[in-house]
Amino acid sequence: MTRAPQCYVPPGEVVPIVKGSHVYLIDGSGYIFRAFHALPPLTRPSDGLPVGAVHGFCAMLWKLLGDSKLADRPTHIAVVFDHSAKTFRNDIYDKYKANRPPPPEELVPQFPLIRHAVKAFNVACIEQQGFEADDLIATYARQVVEAGGDVTIISSDKDLMQLIRPGIVMFDGMKNKRIGPDEVVEKFGVPPDKVVDVQSLAGDSTDNVPGVPGIGIKTAAELIKEHDDLDTLLARASEIKQPKRREKLIEFAEQARISRELVRLKQDVPVETPVEQVGVHDPRPDELLAFLRDMEFSTLTRRIAEALGVEPPALPEVSVGASIRERGTSSAGRGATAAATADAAAGTPAAGARELAALAKSVPVDRNAYETVRDAEALARWIGMCRTAGRFAFDTETTSLDAMRAELVGFSLATSPGVACYVPVGHTDGASDLFGGGGLSPGQMPRAEALKQLKPLLEDRSLLKIGQNIKYDALVLKRLGIDIAPIDDTMLLSYVLDGGRGGHGMDDLAERHLHHTCIPFSTVIASAPGAKKADKTFAGVPIEQATAYAAEDADVTLRLWMTLKPRLVAERMTTVYETLERPLLPVIVEMEHHGIKVDRQILSRLSGTFAQRIGALEEEVYGLAGGDRFNLGSPKQLGEFLFDRLKLPGGKKTKTGQWETRAGLLDDLAANEELPDDARRLINTMLEWRQLSKLRSTYTDALPNFVDAETGRIHTSYALAATTTGRLASSDPNLQNIPIRTKEGREIRTAFIAEKGCKLISADYSQIELRVLAHIADIPQLKKAFADGLDIHAMTASEMFGVPVKDMPGEVRRRAKAINFGIIYG
Repeated sequence: MTRAPQCYVPPGEVVPIVKGSHVYLIDGSGYIFRAFHALPPLTRPSDGLPVGAVHGFCAMLWKLLGDSKLADRPTHIAVVFDHSAKTFRNDIYDKYKANRPPPPEELVPQFPLIRHAVKAFNVACIEQQGFEADDLIATYARQVVEAGGDVTIISSDKDLMQLIRPGIVMFDGMKNKRIGPDEVVEKFGVPPDKVVDVQSLAGDSTDNVPGVPGIGIKTAAELIKEHDDLDTLLARASEIKQPKRREKLIEFAEQARISRELVRLKQDVPVETPVEQVGVHDPRPDELLAFLRDMEFSTLTRRIAEALGVEPPALPEVSVGASIRERGTSSAGRGATAAATADAAAGTPAAGARELAALAKSVPVDRNAYETVRDAEALARWIGMCRTAGRFAFDTETTSLDAMRAELVGFSLATSPGVACYVPVGHTDGASDLFGGGGLSPGQMPRAEALKQLKPLLEDRSLLKIGQNIKYDALVLKRLGIDIAPIDDTMLLSYVLDGGRGGHGMDDLAERHLHHTCIPFSTVIASAPGAKKADKTFAGVPIEQATAYAAEDADVTLRLWMTLKPRLVAERMTTVYETLERPLLPVIVEMEHHGIKVDRQILSRLSGTFAQRIGALEEEVYGLAGGDRFNLGSPKQLGEFLFDRLKLPGGKKTKTGQWETRAGLLDDLAANEELPDDARRLINTMLEWRQLSKLRSTYTDALPNFVDAETGRIHTSYALAATTTGRLASSDPNLQNIPIRTKEGREIRTAFIAEKGCKLISADYSQIELRVLAHIADIPQLKKAFADGLDIHAMTASEMFGVPVKDMPGEVRRRAKAINFGIIYG
């Protein structure tokens, strides 16, 4: 599921606030937590995604919209959310809400889903950076009442009770209870206009509002009733009879005033969305029912469809236990089926994960059962099956691993284990014409026609598309004008769940989780015409063989998703995947597609300069070598010269009997003060020659070859599941290792340029792993060092090598850096 919009306003005319207007303001953030904690847990049957709070929210919103058809129905309605944790209150008191625990693991992925739900109901969704939802509600409420309208705040939050006055009431949707002045007096012992004073004294442990120690709600109410307001009370604190209470009020008077600023809601927020824009609009049935169907809320979907007077959409066929009992009747699968069915009765996330994994393996992989889709009618039938399923696996077959240059040859779909197809659109018959190319094979849909049918399916945000390394497919499709969303990636699921435990490619995952061996690509590509391996592409693979290979890919991908996705909840990894890994996918696709601009003239000039310097260094090496000429780029010849000809000490041989000439060994030789000056100078010159030669071959000469002919940009590929540390990896070309420590490396970086009127910005976390370590391991010295802005690596080097931080050489600091990170990663 993609990230929800932070603010949504239904399209339509502005509805002015006039006398008789009635505005519903729903405390979205508060209701999410109430729905989560008050209602029983609920997970989506197909993948185990927690959706209990989403269901509760949708049911409440629908009931509210239904009730709003009564006599006091609203003219305007908006759901208001907190934008982020930090607001202006943190500037007043940095410990505000500091002791709040993080939200429950199962709730985190439901936040964006609930925002999507609000949009699906065609209700305004409001949030604004720097302010809490309560402040926006307070501001809107004031504006409405001043314009002659009435406000109903849908919430039970005590912090909003200060707003109640003529024209403003609260309503607890879960208890179906109205909250007015009498209920406020019952809660706080004072009327609404005195609530802020009471809260200023009593404080609030939930939000870490300090208040005055030793004074609770009851005592605070008595004091305010006696002295009328907080300022009068504090001014006359010395007159309080009770000694301890008097001392506390005098000592913590300023703390009480700060608390007042924290609890008093801001009623003059410069709101970005005028209240006139949140008029009531009827839900759009197609969008609302598609969302509910995607959440697999069968009862709620049917109830709302009936109320809207439309046919309910076909719901995904996800009766997992029944499916296993129906399909798992073979003797081979009977044991696993019985165990899975027994697990299902337990009702735990782990049991559900085992059940879906058993279902994924219960149907044998039958390559002969896959369908080749050759015409529009058959493709339309498969698209209908995908829509009915609500989620499906998708895979592309192309002519290249480079997504920016690949041509689409075909695509595959899978809707359930064993049910898959392949749609060929670009296979050639292999026969050569006068120009060396083959014509299209018969029995295929025209590519443009197939894509025209496919585009609405892949861009339908109510349907989940599942892929293996789907970033590649998304990039291929983006070049064809298709933005596939929302997406799940089995490679990323494996990376999150089993990072460091093995490969995350499809073949590895199929063997590990399904005990199935996929058709190797090398086998299928061998059937394509071409004398050399480089000449062969998937376009030349016969369609029958391509169907077995491609449809199997989609089938296996769907089975892997059924096996891996439910484990997120069972192993409490949902937040990592749903808030970190999956949202990054479309961002990376966009980055790769956009690419980065380079100035080829800079690279050409640097290449020429490097070539001249490389030539001069070669001659210098030969001069120092006494006129002996050998191939400086040959480790074998260099080793023989250094250790056989010059007899330098410290030489080491490899297993093949060849002298080692790695950079570290040469660095040690160059630092050996016992060697003759000429020998050390020769080695240093050799190292400089190596460095420049590598810069030239790897960057100044190679980078221009990566510039795309169509875009004029370099489109590197970012791997999301390639490192054990969670970092991205870059390849073709690797843009993460452009040198920066040397003058030449910095010159190469100047070749990467921004478009006219734009700038390139470099940003990086500062020693993020060590900061995490300091927090998790609770190391006071390290935490203080970070808080004070000290250089951790320089501190380590100073302690280990006795070098003052002020005069720290870069090389010494780098050695300490290796030690620090070695502690974390080994």
